[in-house]
Amino acid sequence: MRGELGLVWTLPREISELPERLTLPPPPRAFDAVLTPPGSKSLTSRVLVLAALARGRSVIRNAEVAGEDGAAVLAAVTALGARIQTLEDGTLHVDGVGGTWPAAGLTLDLKGSGTGMRFLAASAALAAGPITLDGSARMRQRPIAELGALLERLGCGVEYLGAAGFPPLRITPPTGPLAVPNVLEVESFQSSQFVSGLLMMGVWLERGLTLRLKGPVTSASYIHMTLGLLARLGATVRTAENLHVIRVGGGGEGRGIGPFEYDIEPDASGAMYFWAGAALVGGARVRVPGLEVGSLQGDARFPEVLGRMGARVARGDGLVEVAAGRRLMPILADMGDMPDAAMTLAAVACFAQGTSILRGLRTLRLKECDRIAALQAELTKIGVTVQTPVQGDADAMTITPPSEGVDCSPGAEPVEFETYDDHRIAMSLALVGLRRGGVTIRNPACVAKTYPGFWGEFARLYS
Repeated sequence: MRGELGLVWTLPREISELPERLTLPPPPRAFDAVLTPPGSKSLTSRVLVLAALARGRSVIRNAEVAGEDGAAVLAAVTALGARIQTLEDGTLHVDGVGGTWPAAGLTLDLKGSGTGMRFLAASAALAAGPITLDGSARMRQRPIAELGALLERLGCGVEYLGAAGFPPLRITPPTGPLAVPNVLEVESFQSSQFVSGLLMMGVWLERGLTLRLKGPVTSASYIHMTLGLLARLGATVRTAENLHVIRVGGGGEGRGIGPFEYDIEPDASGAMYFWAGAALVGGARVRVPGLEVGSLQGDARFPEVLGRMGARVARGDGLVEVAAGRRLMPILADMGDMPDAAMTLAAVACFAQGTSILRGLRTLRLKECDRIAALQAELTKIGVTVQTPVQGDADAMTITPPSEGVDCSPGAEPVEFETYDDHRIAMSLALVGLRRGGVTIRNPACVAKTYPGFWGEFARLYS
């Protein structure tokens, strides 16, 4: 790909062949691109688990299983007993187990997939015997005690094989039915995935499952995604008190769900980097097809956040379009319903005219890295100040560019960004290179976790 100064950016064909440090070309001219990210990672994980548990053969199209997270979940549900056939076009035929994993006594390696870890830990309550779940070094630092305590209240044995409250853990279902109360109260939860995992497991219980969520609802958009998907697949879903009471049950045949066909929409979390890129570069435009108004993904609403900063946003004809506006304005935004977009928004805010305030960041310290600390360390390198807490709110941060703006002159000092082996940090910090030259990304291959083709698509913005 050729940059503004005629420099050629040569990328290897395989992501494993990327260099340890990837230096981005000079900032591009205005671009006009139509991009289709792979299937939604969040939907893929949910649909794979549900299809593997379902009765009969389900058909899944556009599943994102090339990335490390999707591949880990696919391997895990196969080990648990689902039979999966991959067609030449990538379509998956999944023969489900009918609500009971026949496996027992095995260890699942979920690698870095937090989604897979939480969903399959919950559904291990439906196994024929003990299931051990383990993962990467970082996964062993991500707490799961809240989910473990809830499974114990349902009658499961939960044993932590390393540090208490963290993977690896062994879950042993009771010899008889689960001890399901009329209402399972959830005092608090650090991750919405704990709740989503219980809900997907709950449709297979004889009397269904009712949860009462006490206190703030973390990442409500992802719980809505799970409930919306369950409803589309025929499960019974009821909510009350603004999502604080949730009841799920089986479909028309009683327990669980039957076979289904599902087309997974493009990943809005992957699309947001390109929408943000269009907002950053004068005269640029990016269009993403396949994300309809009724999308289950919270990140599908990220363009409207960019619109509040001055970008031009249009929806229609099956496309979501973002184009650069006249200037970028600072923003006050609650990112609680789209936490994965917070780092992307922070990168855009570096080039706004004033201080932006991002709230609702409760989960960011417990992701692939401490994402708030990472942003503080890395954005400082271009003169941007990131402060937290904000007026006593530990779940908020401010993004303040230098008073004269980030130095985007041809002679700007080169900067090398660490990525902390975090795919979203890498993709977000790459956006800085669309405005400022001399940007190098360390460990660019970490994007393989969810978006192996990211750099190839990003290079298109320089063509």
